[in-house]
Amino acid sequence: MTFDVIVRDGLWFDGTGAEPQQRNLGIKDGRVATVSAEALDETGCTEVINAGGKWVLPGMVDIHTHYDIEVLGGPSLVESLRHGVTTIFLGSCSLSTVHVDPVDAGDLFGRVEAIPRRHVIDGVTRHKTWTNASEYVEALESLPLGPNLAAFVGHSDMRTATMGLDRATRKGVRPTREEQARMEAWLTEALDAGFIGMSSQQLLFDKLDGDTCRSRTLPSTFAKARELRRLNAILRKRDRVLQSGPNIKNPLNILSQSLSSLGIGRKKLKTSLLSAADIKALPFVIKIMGPIATVVNKLGGNFRWQHLPVPFEVYADGIDLVIFEEFGSGAAALHLSEEFARNELLRDEEYRRTFRKDYDSKYGPRVWHRDFFDAEIVECPDASVVGKSFGQVGLDRGGLHPVDAFLDLVLEHGTALRWRTTISNHRPEFLKKLAKDPGVQIGFSDAGAHLRNMAFYNCGLRLLKHVVEAEKAGAPFMSVEHAVHRLTGELADWYGLDAGHLREGDRADLVVIDPTKLDASLEEYAESPVEQFGNLSRMVNRNDATVPVVIVAGRPVIREGVPTEVLGAERTGQFLRCEEPGVVPAPQPGAGALAS
Repeated sequence: MTFDVIVRDGLWFDGTGAEPQQRNLGIKDGRVATVSAEALDETGCTEVINAGGKWVLPGMVDIHTHYDIEVLGGPSLVESLRHGVTTIFLGSCSLSTVHVDPVDAGDLFGRVEAIPRRHVIDGVTRHKTWTNASEYVEALESLPLGPNLAAFVGHSDMRTATMGLDRATRKGVRPTREEQARMEAWLTEALDAGFIGMSSQQLLFDKLDGDTCRSRTLPSTFAKARELRRLNAILRKRDRVLQSGPNIKNPLNILSQSLSSLGIGRKKLKTSLLSAADIKALPFVIKIMGPIATVVNKLGGNFRWQHLPVPFEVYADGIDLVIFEEFGSGAAALHLSEEFARNELLRDEEYRRTFRKDYDSKYGPRVWHRDFFDAEIVECPDASVVGKSFGQVGLDRGGLHPVDAFLDLVLEHGTALRWRTTISNHRPEFLKKLAKDPGVQIGFSDAGAHLRNMAFYNCGLRLLKHVVEAEKAGAPFMSVEHAVHRLTGELADWYGLDAGHLREGDRADLVVIDPTKLDASLEEYAESPVEQFGNLSRMVNRNDATVPVVIVAGRPVIREGVPTEVLGAERTGQFLRCEEPGVVPAPQPGAGALAS
């Protein structure tokens, strides 16, 4: 056989969790044609990749992104590809662009996901040619996709397009019988088109952008039990997935959403819930998340938490950060989009008194620890404060309350004041427990959103680094092959996609990793402009030496961090349709066999 690509002498991981082997891979027509312990005939092969001393593993699966806007104007999605992610999920957190018009899309995505509203509106206006889910898939596949895509249809998307954004975000307003039927029909159409399920949202500090409904919570949060039950019934029948975010201020909501996975008297509901995190503000919560999943699944559910396997470090320019949405005074400042009005508010002593009260209140569920002593200033025109916390600045300025020190600096420097803090996943021992918990799915990168706030595009590589370092220290907590499985085959199998494996007959989506470069560079951040968002500088990761090659559909798309001539010019990725009834198709004959 003449191969299109040969990857030789690499340590091969097949994505099933099996022990890795030194093997040679022959790729033909976008699939793995052979996996051999013997050297392959390179005659006529146009691409031979020497993977000696390196790992060869399936392309990673990112189950939680917000690339819905970016993919329309930048379908190569290079920031994820360069870190070995070859399958990307769209439509998270109840947000998608399948049904809404451009302005409503701007209101839904702009503030919640920190993607400038004008760029959302412009992107959807320029590229939207579809009117339904099937046409949306066709539109995506008409683009020169870099990675593969899979998608949820967003509940807020459907609710807005059905009821109108104003009615969809008013308390006590329920969809009419006709509107409910339309949403159910749209969900069914999306599943018929191969969508993996529906995303919903109950989190109350995600707020709308725009003018008409500004600062209301997402439409999905206004849905009552009957509406959700009828939509979930369709997911149950089709064995598709509900992705949801619970209302963290209501523990009963978290419990009810996890228990909804149970199939008592009906089919179970595959449920992926946001998110398993070791939250600084609520250190005890992490101890009950694993047991919740264990109990629900033992009782007959099919429930998973989503988890970011690295410290959740966030950056902010001034006061522009979503964590301020979770309490009244913070949300009041973010409600004001005009700088002059916002600054007037920040100067007001009554407002500051309220902010200090919110900050000092340590009771009740929250995401942010509300500790300005645990917030480091990293950039500021006033160099004397760089490297200090806001709490320390307050002490330096005569014992100011940390809130006043923060607000004073925001007023003085605006978005030129840049700072960071870690809000969760700060304790390595709990990261290890979550990484191997079977009730947890690895994936919550939020890639494509919060462009100035965080960069977790390489979170899969960082998990592998954590595993390797633990082995070297003589305290392993999971094997490398198990970690690879968790990032690849385990996810693809659960969601019912043809991805995540690297056996004979499987898709030739793979990444070559240099394990000696799983080093401190993975924890660093860089910045790079997003061309279709007016060259807005976003936080990214750069670990080019760690990932020498990325291949999609048998074609190299990244070499040493640099896109090949194929990427952006030709389509390598495709829309991966969920297989009925949610089971990955069997590999071709001989798959998984080790040729001798």
